[in-house]
Amino acid sequence: MAAVAVAAARVIRAADCRSLPWKNGGGATTEICVHPPGAGLGDFGWRVSMATVASDGPFSVFAGVDRTLTLLAGGGLRLVIGAAAPVVLGCGSAPLSFPADVPTQSALTGAPVTDLNVMTRRGVWRHTVVPLAFEGGDMQVSEQQTTATCALWWCHQGSVEIAGCGGSVRLGSQDAWLVENLPPTAWRVMPMGAAALFRIDLDESPASGYRV
Repeated sequence: MAAVAVAAARVIRAADCRSLPWKNGGGATTEICVHPPGAGLGDFGWRVSMATVASDGPFSVFAGVDRTLTLLAGGGLRLVIGAAAPVVLGCGSAPLSFPADVPTQSALTGAPVTDLNVMTRRGVWRHTVVPLAFEGGDMQVSEQQTTATCALWWCHQGSVEIAGCGGSVRLGSQDAWLVENLPPTAWRVMPMGAAALFRIDLDESPASGYRV
């Protein structure tokens, strides 16, 4: 099974990521990875991107999509999601998950911010965002979910070597490694000094019948 998973692996270098306008035209985003490959904003199964928010305004609305937002850099971001109480995100805040089809207003609390945005098509895919930070040395991360369809590792800062499922890769800042068709997997993450990265688990929704 390991050979199948490794055959479905690919590295996405930061230099190869494309910049696209926001759906609402209010800014631009760097697309890290999308499924299926080449999918647009209206037909993706899942999408991982990074964007800079430089002014107050509404978030783009995506019907039938769930999203998770993590602040990477900058001051802070105040979100009003539908009728819920406002939430303020800062660097170091836990990833925030919410429906992307609920009207959401954002306001900066300081300097412009950069965020990581993960979105999945509801009823087809679901996701979990796991931030990892290292001062140095190495760490082994054991995957606990036996239903994970794929994992996307994204290095935010620093440099790391990741080994698992019969393969390994070294990632620099803003590089990613996508491994699909995963069995239960134990990973070994070896940072080259201080590093920050994310493991994004992407699973098929049980009722979808969808296959990679």
